[in-house]
Amino acid sequence: MPDYAAPGVYVEEQPITPTIVGVGTSTAGLIGEVADNVTMPELPDGSGDYVVAAMHEPVLVTNFDQFKRHFGDFQAGNGTLAHSVYGFFNNGGSACWVARVADLDDDNEVKEVLVAFEAIDEIAIVAAPGALDAAVQLALIEHCDQASLQDRFAILDGQQATTVTVADIKGTLASTSDYAAMYFPFVQVSDPITGDLIFIPPSGLMAGVYARVDATRGVHKAPANVPLRGALGLQYQTSKNEQALVNKQGINVIRRLNGSILVWGARTLGSGTAGRIEYINVRRLMNFLRESIDEGTQNAVFEPNSNPLWATITRSVTAFLTRVWRDGALFGTQPEQAFFVRCDESTNPPDVRDAGMVVTEIGVAPVKPAEFVIFRIAQFAEIPAA
Repeated sequence: MPDYAAPGVYVEEQPITPTIVGVGTSTAGLIGEVADNVTMPELPDGSGDYVVAAMHEPVLVTNFDQFKRHFGDFQAGNGTLAHSVYGFFNNGGSACWVARVADLDDDNEVKEVLVAFEAIDEIAIVAAPGALDAAVQLALIEHCDQASLQDRFAILDGQQATTVTVADIKGTLASTSDYAAMYFPFVQVSDPITGDLIFIPPSGLMAGVYARVDATRGVHKAPANVPLRGALGLQYQTSKNEQALVNKQGINVIRRLNGSILVWGARTLGSGTAGRIEYINVRRLMNFLRESIDEGTQNAVFEPNSNPLWATITRSVTAFLTRVWRDGALFGTQPEQAFFVRCDESTNPPDVRDAGMVVTEIGVAPVKPAEFVIFRIAQFAEIPAA
């Protein structure tokens, strides 16, 4: 620090508190069957046709025309995936990574795509429209639930049941993960090739609904009581009493109400299970907070692991959570009711510092004031404390 004893102009460097920026929450990873022999559109110069995307390799798609250039237009060889991607964009989605498989019931093939998805950090929603096999659905859940990620959410399709019971809709899937949600029933859309009305799984459309609600209201708002664009009907008309039977078990029903096809539920598969987060928006908000703070405090690895670093992290995280609270995502009339941040000697005792880690404990109130959900962020500090 300069000595201010003598008159003059002084220059003093002040450390800048890093600003934490919220990560994206609406980019989807979609998996579906596409045959090798699908008809591909002609190249603009007329020299031939586009080549179908390689098997198991994700392709970034930001509109349906791009999808057609990689996977073909609506046809028998890609029907479910094409309708699902179209429904994703029609319902508000803006970007998705799409990968094709030969057999959607082959969990090993789907797992190969999920490994490729791991390297794409922006993916926040995962679905395999039409995948009803329990092993495949479990692979999607485990992908989102694994400790190295935990920043993704799986959207599953319920079985094509003709009776509304948990067993009929879930099939043999036994998961109670709060990193996934299931939707029922299949929805009716128009096939632009044949003009027929067909039923398709809802997960691709729901991924678009998530993106729409994120963009218009925020990730902390439930993706429910919103219309499903492009849906003309439902494969099963669920009654209010039938919905009550399955809703608490994490099955979200799509219903026709007042002439509209509406998403009428926002529960995770962990609903009703002790220690699990019950609501989709709360789980996805926690994913958003965890990843945003984790990415926004990466600079800690270049700083000495001591009081100045702890104070910087505390200021950065507090400023970020204050903005989140002001946006209405956390409950409480005062910030201290909405969240707390602890990064000091209590979270960083000598054994933690000796291991090269700096640990921040964070509590947030996404449901009730002062009722905190607590999580920890650990960064590896490259420079030990002096």
